[in-house]
Amino acid sequence: MGLDFFKKINGQALVPLYLVYGTETFLVNEAVKRLVNTALTEEERDFHLAVYDCEETPVEVAVEEAETLPFFGEKKVVVVKNPIFLTAEKGKEKVEHDLKKLEEYIASPSPFSIVVFTGAYEKLDERKKITKRLMKEAEVFVALPLNEKELYRWVEECAQEHGATITDRAKERVLALAGTNLTILSNELEKLSLYVGQAGTITEETVEILVSRTLEQNAFVLVEKVVNRKIEEALQVFYDLLENQEEPIKIVSLLASQFRLLYQVKALATKGYGQQQIASILKVHPFRVKLALGQIALFSEQELLSIVHDLAEADYQMKSSAMDKQLIIELLLVKWSKKPA
Repeated sequence: MGLDFFKKINGQALVPLYLVYGTETFLVNEAVKRLVNTALTEEERDFHLAVYDCEETPVEVAVEEAETLPFFGEKKVVVVKNPIFLTAEKGKEKVEHDLKKLEEYIASPSPFSIVVFTGAYEKLDERKKITKRLMKEAEVFVALPLNEKELYRWVEECAQEHGATITDRAKERVLALAGTNLTILSNELEKLSLYVGQAGTITEETVEILVSRTLEQNAFVLVEKVVNRKIEEALQVFYDLLENQEEPIKIVSLLASQFRLLYQVKALATKGYGQQQIASILKVHPFRVKLALGQIALFSEQELLSIVHDLAEADYQMKSSAMDKQLIIELLLVKWSKKPA
């Protein structure tokens, strides 16, 4: 997992070659940032940090930089972005790369340079000679989306890095309200940590007060209130959304998306599929499936299907009739609250 790689960076001397890639761009960027920060002081970065984009610059330019002695200090860092030649993809721009020169450098890297190859690639083409050679000689970090267990651990360790601790219930709540995007989570955890202060504890109550909610997450909270038949609280969330100038038709669309997920999870769970299997089939994060599994027990499959149909009808009414859009949603919330538990 990513944070193990980060600890390794902090705990030992850096190696001459790194390969950092993957679809979880936050972790890719964080790994590169930590490598740079570990190797160079803030003052050294002005002179000893060079960044090249292989979609614009031939890789041999970066190699020549790595072979040039640093002006001051002992180390320099060369970041090589978008090394498209390591993949099976075609580059946006036609840039000729001298891969023979790169191969020679990989075989004998400069002792005073740290070269970091980095790209947001799902996979590399390991059939290529240059890719095989680099993967063999470099320290490799593959930044993939975190699974549920890793996500909880990441939240905990992110809070610790900001000098705070976080309770288990708070971890679950921050993921429910802020989602699983690591950039958003990182910002929220920094804010929460500053609020509780050094050595403070982030609680579920703190999360409820401080975490910024996107429209999507507010829709999740609205669904949560509906699921638990809390009509007054559901209406209050809805009115808060209207106060924030959210369009009723967009709220209906997001509610439909949430309830469609609940229906699909219910149908698959009934057939015996587990959390990971459902996440894979529906192509959503396992944590979203976990939350859905906790809610579906309160509805029958038929009730969920009926709600999805209600929302489709509400969408149609909003687009084709003069009926007040706010009233359409209010009537739906009241109707759903009266369904048998």
